[in-house]
Amino acid sequence: MDRPSFMRNFTDTLGCTQPEVPDSRTVCVGNRKPPAADPPPYQAFCNNRVISYKYTKWSFLPKNLFEQFQRIANFYFLCVAVLQLAIDSPVSPITSILPLVFVISVTAVKQAYEDWLRHKADNEVNGRKTSVVRNGRIQEIKSHQIMVGDIVRVEIEQELPCDMVLLSTESEDGECYVTTANLDGETNLKLFRSLPDTTVLQDAESLESLEAVVECEQPQADLYKFVGRMKFYKSREKDPEVKSLAAENVLLRGCRLKNTPYVFGVAVYTGKETKMALNSKQKGQKFSSIEKSMNYYLIVMLIWLLFQTSLSTGLKYWSDKQSNAVNAWYYRPVAEFKGDYNINFGLIFTDFLSFLVLFNYIIPISMYVTIEMQKFIGSKYIAWDLEMYDEDYDEPAIANTSDLNEELGQVEYMFTDKTGTLTENDMQFRQCSIAGVRYKEVDGKLEPVNPELHAQEESFKNFLLAMALCHTVHVHKEKTSNSNGNVADRENNYNSSGEQARAATNKDTTQLNGHVIDEPEELDYQASSPDEKALVEAARRYGVTFTGGTQEYLEVLVGGDRIRYQILHVLEFDPTRKCMSIILQTPGGDTLLICKGAESTILERSTSGDKDMTLQHVNEYAMEGLRTLCFGHRKLSSDEYDSFNKQLHDASTALDDRDGKLAVAFGNVEANLHLLGATGVEDRLQDGVPETIQALREAGIKVWVLTGDKQETAVNISHSCSHFKPAMREITCVKQENTEQCGNTLWRITEQMQLDPNQQYALTIDGMSLVYALGDHLDTLREICLKCVAVLCCRMSPLQKAKVVKLVKLSPSKPSTMAIGDGANDVSMIQEAHLGIGIMGKEGRQAVRCSDYAFAKFRFLQKMLLVHGAWYYIRIATTVQYFMYKNLAFITAQLYYAFLSQFSEQTVYDSFFLTFYNITCTSLPIFIYGIMEQHIRPSVLSSNPSLYKENARNNAFSLRNCLYWCLLGVWHSLVFFYGNYFLFHNEASFNRDGEMVGLITYGTMVFTTTVLIVNFKLCLEICYWNWIAVVGMVISIFGYPILTALYGGILWYEVLGGWEFFEVTTMYRILMMSLSSWTSWFLLLGLTVISFLPDYVYKMTLYYFHPSEQQKARRRRKAEQNTTKVTAIYENTGMDKDDVNMGNSVQKDEDRGAKTQSVTEL
Repeated sequence: MDRPSFMRNFTDTLGCTQPEVPDSRTVCVGNRKPPAADPPPYQAFCNNRVISYKYTKWSFLPKNLFEQFQRIANFYFLCVAVLQLAIDSPVSPITSILPLVFVISVTAVKQAYEDWLRHKADNEVNGRKTSVVRNGRIQEIKSHQIMVGDIVRVEIEQELPCDMVLLSTESEDGECYVTTANLDGETNLKLFRSLPDTTVLQDAESLESLEAVVECEQPQADLYKFVGRMKFYKSREKDPEVKSLAAENVLLRGCRLKNTPYVFGVAVYTGKETKMALNSKQKGQKFSSIEKSMNYYLIVMLIWLLFQTSLSTGLKYWSDKQSNAVNAWYYRPVAEFKGDYNINFGLIFTDFLSFLVLFNYIIPISMYVTIEMQKFIGSKYIAWDLEMYDEDYDEPAIANTSDLNEELGQVEYMFTDKTGTLTENDMQFRQCSIAGVRYKEVDGKLEPVNPELHAQEESFKNFLLAMALCHTVHVHKEKTSNSNGNVADRENNYNSSGEQARAATNKDTTQLNGHVIDEPEELDYQASSPDEKALVEAARRYGVTFTGGTQEYLEVLVGGDRIRYQILHVLEFDPTRKCMSIILQTPGGDTLLICKGAESTILERSTSGDKDMTLQHVNEYAMEGLRTLCFGHRKLSSDEYDSFNKQLHDASTALDDRDGKLAVAFGNVEANLHLLGATGVEDRLQDGVPETIQALREAGIKVWVLTGDKQETAVNISHSCSHFKPAMREITCVKQENTEQCGNTLWRITEQMQLDPNQQYALTIDGMSLVYALGDHLDTLREICLKCVAVLCCRMSPLQKAKVVKLVKLSPSKPSTMAIGDGANDVSMIQEAHLGIGIMGKEGRQAVRCSDYAFAKFRFLQKMLLVHGAWYYIRIATTVQYFMYKNLAFITAQLYYAFLSQFSEQTVYDSFFLTFYNITCTSLPIFIYGIMEQHIRPSVLSSNPSLYKENARNNAFSLRNCLYWCLLGVWHSLVFFYGNYFLFHNEASFNRDGEMVGLITYGTMVFTTTVLIVNFKLCLEICYWNWIAVVGMVISIFGYPILTALYGGILWYEVLGGWEFFEVTTMYRILMMSLSSWTSWFLLLGLTVISFLPDYVYKMTLYYFHPSEQQKARRRRKAEQNTTKVTAIYENTGMDKDDVNMGNSVQKDEDRGAKTQSVTEL
């Protein structure tokens, strides 16, 4: 393929055409074209520059403004500001422009700072020094200058700068170790290997002679999959030699090289096409229930605004035709001369826009930036909470997003993984079945359950050999002190899944049929799977010690003899086959296949061995809550192996449908097995799991367990963790073979539930049955599941987990869902749920990276939901409704004044008040409230989980509560406006010189009343007073007169050289003059009482006649505190029993008297 033309590149850049992307890419090693008749097609690859920032210095302003004006409130105020500039506005355009600029600026500064941090991190990565092989020598370049095809040299402790196929290492076997903590969070060492053809190329000169190309798939995000092959051109006359490449041959960007001095590799994916970059893309946006409701209420506010504007415009022209207006000699002639009564569309539209400008402040523009800052700061509390800090892992809880804080208080359904989430994922070998004989571990020894039954020695040995050989465990050997006291150098130890576990010490011994073996080396087993590690360690305890190996062989120590097995093939585990195999050549020359996996796979593929007794033992292990695996082996003839080897080579070198072809090859060889036995491994529950699940159930949260384990194991764990309770009736839908059978089973369950609707049900369903239920019986399955108290889904695939979450998520009631898990197989359900929680477990950090919040232990969920969730929800719900209230209380006075002013489009407030009401006068207290408020103490919330239910279904932000706040705002606006009007309407004067009150003074008094009472209203809502809340309230209340005095006490027009905003000096000394009279103070006091009287009556009625559970909990806490005080007095003073009773009686009287307490105590 020729290089694309300039015009094609130009149209591709503009998006007019799509660039041609082949199905695979061809990379020339060292960017040298191979000596082939047909050169590889031209492909354009991206550079290695890492870009995580959103803006540049040129794009920041337009792009950020575009993003911010996508918010409806910002765009609305922009339109209003433009209107004020375009028409003869009744108020200064500054009143809309300044708040808009303030909100936009605060958000822009925050986003600019965050992006600056991203720029800084990118520059550090892109400028990192890197070594590449060019022209036969090693050159040092910057990381962003690496190109696809470059041969890159990476040294120990360095991070890999790109995704590259490993060519060679310092060691002759071509092996190296890396950690992948930056990718998946796993801290254990992982082994990678180069192809045998390139292991000897260990310097720049030899690598320069390599003529090869890498053919691989186009970039994709799966960290554990790579489909490719390498072609070696060793002669111009011969066809190239083809070798397959897999994930174990590819080092990914972000990995750190360990225990290996250096490696060479050819770059295949760079920059934004690396797997790390593809996995760093942001997940889909999630929205909380309050945020969704906010949009609806904002639309209602806009409709109300349009109604007020239309009403005022219509009444203006109606009032102009009334007799009093026609006979108004003092303004009618002038109005007629100016043409104000020449009605036309343009004049009507201009008047409509003028009223729109006058009433537009009903939309709370500052609400969005306030809530955004509250959420951002509030999310930090999760990391600061020491009760959710895990000392074992040294991990605090983290918040990957701050947008869903309040959703933590709304959860109705929780979907949880089992292994590593409910359990420790710390596997311990407990029992096994060998040739139909059941064994258990007793004091480190393997003994038969029935002393009269023993497996044959050959069967026993073959079983332990299978445990010690069929795995992907790596060994780090450490020389211990010898008898002379010499100590050898020890290699670095790295944690496997979070903990060190050395297999033995210098004098450790093992036993096998009476043989005692000394082991001179200390072995540190490293495994990505805790199950494999437990089995290898168990085999060692019982006499078959895996001592290590390379990509060519494995070594075991049996009866004092070191035996080496040559590795022919390793057939990796995959969830479809549910097994893994290894093909070995024994010292005797035989070809042996060993296979381990789920009993459903191994028993089905076994043709000999005691299958019935092994299955019985497996079921018994599952009933005891043990994880089970079965083992089988098979000897392959030379013809069978040659046939499989050819089939495997063709499949592994294919670029199209490689997985399907490999599955066929694996299935052909993993057949006709001889069953060796089964194992039972214990994975114990985490501390506090039963208590946490019980607390969540009391909180009204339904818990579903979704696991890949077999039914018996999962059911046993559900009972032990209190997921299933004795009072529940267990119903099952398992092992359904077709859709008709599944439909009949679901129908019988439905009838059973209808006959006894008061019974609590617990459903168990397996993955095979879910295939039919989710396909053809979706509504029936949903109806059954939603009626159950607990649901257990076993033998599930990751995709099925997401489908089950979606099943509930899309139910008619639209409940709030949460998913929690610790492994990569949980990512799909975590991203599907409204809220995703990751557990920092032993299966890496995939779930943590994709979650919204994460912590180390399942029991922390109780604090996260019942305490933080409840707090966040109440804070945000109250903040949003308070903004609606205070803007209604403030701006509705403009509507009342329109009636008094013959709809003359005048404003009752000075432009200064319109500008700073939301910015300074009422902003700080509600901002602090949204960060600090604790409506109930954490100890009360934790000990009373049922309180969580009061917030369910967005109850605090319900239509009734919103109407209450809105009506309260309207009531307060009536009191503010007409309370002052009642005093001033007869041209009364409260000044000593008899000067009458004008519009500016009247508007100032209305505004003063508004600021004080709106802030006092928040005082009544605050339950948790601390010095920060007190300071914020003091600044807001006393800051208003100070700020107004500065504005109205100085002629700023002269000071600032004629700024138009200060051209009008009507506010000069108005506030000082108004507040100099005692009448003003008595007026403020009287209006405060009148304003809060209905609110007080309403709250007191609820408190005494319809108290909520939260109010009852506060009462109990107060009573307990008082009882504690009385008891303490008795103990300190030595009062007798009668005195104590008298004290209790007095306390009861005090409790009755407490009914007159302020609403704050409620």
